[in-house]
Amino acid sequence: MKRLYTYPAKPFVKWVGGKTQLLGDIKRALPCDLLQRNEVTYVEPFVGGGAVLFWILQEYPNITRAIINDINEELICTYRVIKSDVEKLILELARIQAEYLALDDVARKDYFLSQREHYNEKNNSELEAAALFIFLNRTCFNGLYRVNSKGKFNVPHGRYTNPKICDAETLRADSAILQRVEILCGDFAQTGKYADENVLYYFDPPYRPLTETSAFTSYAKDGFDDAEQMRLRNFCEQIAKRKSLFVASNSDPQNIDDGDNFFDHLYRMFSIKRVSAARMINSKGNGRGAISEIMISNVANAY
Repeated sequence: MKRLYTYPAKPFVKWVGGKTQLLGDIKRALPCDLLQRNEVTYVEPFVGGGAVLFWILQEYPNITRAIINDINEELICTYRVIKSDVEKLILELARIQAEYLALDDVARKDYFLSQREHYNEKNNSELEAAALFIFLNRTCFNGLYRVNSKGKFNVPHGRYTNPKICDAETLRADSAILQRVEILCGDFAQTGKYADENVLYYFDPPYRPLTETSAFTSYAKDGFDDAEQMRLRNFCEQIAKRKSLFVASNSDPQNIDDGDNFFDHLYRMFSIKRVSAARMINSKGNGRGAISEIMISNVANAY
């Protein structure tokens, strides 16, 4: 799908559910009045691949401060290394890329499994951990990030002819953007301390699965179930009371069941819009192609 925006900085990893294709819809949901003020703080409690982060910080120069957070420690470690030590990371990724691409298909799989095991040992330096995180993302099946109950990364090898493991241009551009960003790791609720009237939040939590086979919510070993979705709703209410504005994305259960009003009921006090997104699921009709996602906000006159 053609990108809506082209900027030097962009996600450094492939990320399931990434928001590049929905940037136009997100832009229409944003509070224009707030973004025209002199000082705006942007907070993203589930940063993931960072598509919205990298876009919004280049699109809106009035955002003078940004805070990102994620519960995935390895992902946040990678953000921090890109911010503080990008040239050493590039050198390490270039070494790994040269070794990997020189191998045949069988040897590549063995190399991948060996590096996955090394990664799961959790005793690497921050630089090594970040390089392995990017390598595994670029060479695993479909760019998934999934862990088992013990927190071990368990996505199988993907077969790509010429994966770009070391994207030096993107890493340097991202590092420049991240100099403006405070990077946190932990539960999303810790970002509540930033809420006030000059703050914009964007939430992209682990989506509520539409079917059992689409339940890729093992993004963290503790998962993100309906109770967590309700806790996030409560958090949105709290920051709204402190006059922060927010936009949140999630799955639309009505792709599968017209009578499933889980989010419509949960966020009934806020605005809910349905937008089209290209996702691959088993749903009504032929089960593939464009489906709807929901976009929730407390922004007046969005869209």
